[in-house]
Amino acid sequence: MSPQELPPQEGLLSGLRVVEISSYVATPLCGLTLAQLGADVIRVEPLGGAADRTRWPLADSGTSLYWSGLNKGKRAVAVDMESEADRRRVVDLIVRGDPCVVVSNSDRYPELGYKALSALRPDVIHVALRGRADGGAGVDYTVQAATGFPLITGAPGLAAPVNHVLPAWDIAAGLYLAVGLLAAERERLISGRGREIQVALDEVALATAGNLGYLAEAQVTDHARAKSGNDVFGTYGRDFVTADGERLMIVILTKRHWTKLLTATGLTAAFEGLADALGIDFSSESQRYEHRELISTLLARWFGGTQMAEAAEILDGHRILWERYRSFEELGRDGGAALRESELFDEIDQPGVGQHLAPKSPVIVDGKRLGPRPAPAVGEHTTQLLPGAGEPSAPRSGV
Repeated sequence: MSPQELPPQEGLLSGLRVVEISSYVATPLCGLTLAQLGADVIRVEPLGGAADRTRWPLADSGTSLYWSGLNKGKRAVAVDMESEADRRRVVDLIVRGDPCVVVSNSDRYPELGYKALSALRPDVIHVALRGRADGGAGVDYTVQAATGFPLITGAPGLAAPVNHVLPAWDIAAGLYLAVGLLAAERERLISGRGREIQVALDEVALATAGNLGYLAEAQVTDHARAKSGNDVFGTYGRDFVTADGERLMIVILTKRHWTKLLTATGLTAAFEGLADALGIDFSSESQRYEHRELISTLLARWFGGTQMAEAAEILDGHRILWERYRSFEELGRDGGAALRESELFDEIDQPGVGQHLAPKSPVIVDGKRLGPRPAPAVGEHTTQLLPGAGEPSAPRSGV
């Protein structure tokens, strides 16, 4: 059975119809999140496919693994977005039939905006991503630069900013879009009314900085946040190298965690002696952070004299928060043997990519998750959903 012929999945959002006019990360992630819960998500692309269809990483065939990952389980139509007739077909797809939700990251075409669509269909929900709240252009990497986070990321003493390789604001924005969409859908079920939802990338980043207290700290204290490498700010956490060259991360959040760590490493007496001699209360989270270099000196000696397997057994035995560093290559090695240990992943056969393990939704519903389904080819469902789209328009009379 081809992807086009696959029956709809019976998830929590079964029956919800979503038309996605988007690209790159945030809005496709919103659509993916909904599709993995059973929504029918129809991605609208220009003829030949959207610009993000070639984004790295790529399979050996040249197929974008990035695009395939973010668009699993959707249907796809390809239209000439410069054609008024094709845009009218998309409008008709949105306003005909059951109530629809539109997810978009473009305001280029007024007829596909909330004002025009709601005039035709008052119960339409329109969810839009903006780069900047003031209407300016912005993407994750430019938003990062304006938030302050890159200037406190990286090794101590490094003057240059360090951007995070993970597009965190795109991801957060995509999930905010999904939350706003579902809130609007809930109200529509009660009142029958549509809504316009907007989320701006820069506001997602600034809201997060504010919610975590970073912006309040800058306003009400004289503290200047500095880079702290892999130390966890305000508490104790650091990476260590074991005797066999493996690297791991430990985090100590509470007094109980601290007591367990000392018992696990046999350093209780040593730290009691230091506490008495130097007047340090190591049971205090803030003092553990303040004296983290002293703590790390003793712990580094213990880890440096302990093999990873032994350290893992000891740390697990005392329920210490820790994890060994693993690369993407290690996780995917041997056909994804490490991934097979997780119920999150299942086999998928993606055209252009081949058989591999792909994630289901992290959301578990009644102990189950919907299985992953392949991402669509360019325009795979155009004939089914938008007959005539992409074809040359008939010449006007008298021309």
